Amino acid sequence: MRDPRYDVLFEPVAIGPLVAKNRFFQVPHCNGMGYRDPAAHAEMRAVKAEGGWAVVCTEQAEIHYTSEITPFIEARIWDDCDIPALALMVERVHEHDALAGIELAYNGMNGPNLVSRVAPVGPGHLPVASFAADPVQARAMTRRDIANLRRWHQQAVKRALRAGFDIVYVYAGHALGGVHHFLSRRYNQRTDEYGGSLNNRMRLLRELLEDTVDAVDGRAAVGCRIAVEESAHEHGINRDEIVEVIGELGELPDLWDFVPGSWEDDSITSRFSTEAHQEELVRGLKSLTSKPVVGVGRFTSPDTMVRMVRQGILDFIGAARPSIADPFLPSKIEQGRLEDIRECIGCNICVAGDFTMSPIRCTQNPSIGEEWRRGWHPERYRHRHSDERILVVGAGPAGLEASMSLGKRGYEVVLVEKSRVLGGRVAAESQLPGLAEWIRVVDYRLGQIAQLDNVEHYLESEMSAAEALSYGFDHIAVATGSVWRRDGAGRWHTRTDGMAIGDLQVLTPDDIMAGTRPAGNRIAVFDDDHYYMGGSMAELLCVEGYEVALITPEAIVSAWTINTMEQHRIQAKLLELGVELHTSTAVSAVGGHELHTACAFTGRAGRIDADALVIVTARLPNDNLSQTLQSRASEWADHGLRSVTAVGDALAPGTIAAAVWAGRRYAEELESPTEDSDTTPYRRELTSLFLK
Repeated sequence: MRDPRYDVLFEPVAIGPLVAKNRFFQVPHCNGMGYRDPAAHAEMRAVKAEGGWAVVCTEQAEIHYTSEITPFIEARIWDDCDIPALALMVERVHEHDALAGIELAYNGMNGPNLVSRVAPVGPGHLPVASFAADPVQARAMTRRDIANLRRWHQQAVKRALRAGFDIVYVYAGHALGGVHHFLSRRYNQRTDEYGGSLNNRMRLLRELLEDTVDAVDGRAAVGCRIAVEESAHEHGINRDEIVEVIGELGELPDLWDFVPGSWEDDSITSRFSTEAHQEELVRGLKSLTSKPVVGVGRFTSPDTMVRMVRQGILDFIGAARPSIADPFLPSKIEQGRLEDIRECIGCNICVAGDFTMSPIRCTQNPSIGEEWRRGWHPERYRHRHSDERILVVGAGPAGLEASMSLGKRGYEVVLVEKSRVLGGRVAAESQLPGLAEWIRVVDYRLGQIAQLDNVEHYLESEMSAAEALSYGFDHIAVATGSVWRRDGAGRWHTRTDGMAIGDLQVLTPDDIMAGTRPAGNRIAVFDDDHYYMGGSMAELLCVEGYEVALITPEAIVSAWTINTMEQHRIQAKLLELGVELHTSTAVSAVGGHELHTACAFTGRAGRIDADALVIVTARLPNDNLSQTLQSRASEWADHGLRSVTAVGDALAPGTIAAAVWAGRRYAEELESPTEDSDTTPYRRELTSLFLK
């Protein structure tokens, strides 16, 4: 059972009138479902409560229509119509003996109000601080506006109580809440009683805290989530100021939740941060208040968690991403099952769900967001429907997940891999700069498979169609992955003859990851993929001493990583390393020792000298085995074979998260695949008509 050195993590902790059963606190985090998918959202939070989290919170909940952050899909508590959806989450969380928290947010200058169309408000007349640089400007709040805000916040508190929430947050963090904007000199240049001195700038926070304490009247706890620094910005919140704020207001709420000054600085990817990277920001703040303190740091190590408590840094181990990767993390520590923890890899594909307004997803945990829609659970698997045997060809992320999930369902599984290494693309990509933690995807699944007597695996086993048929398996899953194209076809050049390739050496990421290096010193990287690979190739080669030029048709490098909140760090890293950046530029032809380029906007021709080109455009599925087996379908019955299915990248190349999800889907749908279904194979939440 539990190792005694972790006992401190399971001590009950008082939060005002309440008691949390342990120190595990799922802090507010977005999920791309919000007001649109309340049942799915409720079930996702319920699974975390089931997994042992003592406190489970919502994402930010908009309190009023005058401050909404469309297109982002968050929770809403605008009026009484929103109570049932929120109450459903509370009910499901309470079923597992956890406390439910709600983060009330008046977004102020962060809300462009694209639906309500009313002018946003903030401390002064400034453009909205939204992620999309919306052409919207906030107006300076009047005393009447502030009075309205205080009233609306109190109304939201009362609705939260009616919904049954145990903890009600006042949100002053991440530069996403209006209260943060008042606190920060970066936004607040007022000269009245709400501006100027720090005492004036904290006035709104003080009033909202006092209002909330009065409104809950002991029926719930009051939390305050507050930014503890904005060091990246001149005139931002600094440590001395936050020490003074906590010194003044420290005893008002029942709980303090400390965060950095922006979401980007809070949820930094593992490529640019380590576990507990926020420790220095919050160290010492706990001593300023008698109230419990929660903080995050992508905690995955129980020993680090214990140190946070023992050293008086935190009272609660806060988590967003680790609770997504493993909703049962607390239970596994309590049960002494550390080897079963799905450790967060810090890839931020979960964040991308919010930025793309789609249900949350996770590379490690394919069940997240599917708990209600498809009935998937991170720990429980439906028992097999028969004694059928399955052959899985390929031990990349899809093959490993399929084998593990099928094994946990009770099927007999044989996993074969043609190479000497299990892990496929994950094993290769985790060797790239900053991506070492991604190997956890492989480590977790191999650890689980090792515990299953019904799953065997074999290395260096090249599998032909004839051999696969000869073994008499009932089902074959082909998870043979994909390869990077070397013909230039992708987004910009959709045809194989789109880029004229002459005698210049052309390499792909597969070549580089396999150890091949370019001849010559000046290397060009053409990135038409726009996720992490192009930037990773440029960084790796530059660190190895090559002179590197990165070319991309997008206006910025690694453009899609805006959705994982790391694009600015990737571009900064490349600039610091001295990588030559050619944005808004496409490669049109390759030959000799030069690339012929074209401006992505005007088509104007250009030229870049290079000794070799690393081409990062698109991938092709390794589908020869699956296609050959399909072409021999008439022979299946003679060999007892019922199905052949291409899974993951072998069907359609995508993210690692997509490959893992595809592996789980294959295992879940083995008896009744839904690929050809005429009806939607998962539950949807539909908006009902408002008939007047």
